[in-house]
Amino acid sequence: MSQQPPPSYGPPGYPAYAPQPPKHPQAVTVLVLGILSLVVCGLIGPFAWGMGSRVVREIQTSGGRWGGDSEATVGRILGIVATALLVLSVVLMFVFFSFTNVLFFSTH
Repeated sequence: MSQQPPPSYGPPGYPAYAPQPPKHPQAVTVLVLGILSLVVCGLIGPFAWGMGSRVVREIQTSGGRWGGDSEATVGRILGIVATALLVLSVVLMFVFFSFTNVLFFSTH
C-alpha cells in the first residue's frame, strides 16, 4: 500500500473584520440624550440634535480614527424627532389656549 499525502488546506485566510476604531467619547451620550428626549423630557431634544450633529461631523472628518457613527446618528435623529414634537406641542397648546380664551371671553 502506498501512503497518500495529507490533504492540503490552502493558504491561511484573512481575518473576517478589521479591528474597529474606538467610539467617539460622546457618541453614546448623544444616543442616551436622544432616547431621553423622546421618553422623559422633550426639552432635551434640541441638545441631542445639536450635539449629535457635531459628533457625527467630527467622526466623519476624523479619517477613521473615531467610530460610533451609528450611535451618534440615531441620537441625532431622535433629537430631531423630539424637537419637532416639542414645537408641535407648543403650537397646539398656543392654539388651544387662544381658542379657549376666545370662547371664554366671548360668552361673558
